Amino acid sequence: MTKKNKDIFIGIFVGLIANIFGLIFAIQIFGASDDYVKVVKNAIAENIFGKLVAIGALLNLGAFFVFIKKRQDHRAMGVLILTIIVMLITFGLKFLS
Repeated sequence: MTKKNKDIFIGIFVGLIANIFGLIFAIQIFGASDDYVKVVKNAIAENIFGKLVAIGALLNLGAFFVFIKKRQDHRAMGVLILTIIVMLITFGLKFLS
């Protein structure tokens, strides 16, 4: 595995972790219960889960700019790739539901 591919993979991993934490924060802020599973089930039933995921992806913005500031362009590219994947999943949830 080349350094470039490794850095892209690290960026994807950091973006995924940031997205998960962002989703948890979004559930904490907008959820009506402390039970995460219950909030996610309600969000899916009300067709707003995609919105929670999109709000959760906002933390990727911070990770992206940290990598750009440190001149770690390939890691920033990994975060961007994951953000685009999340966007496509969000669009799929919106239009297929």
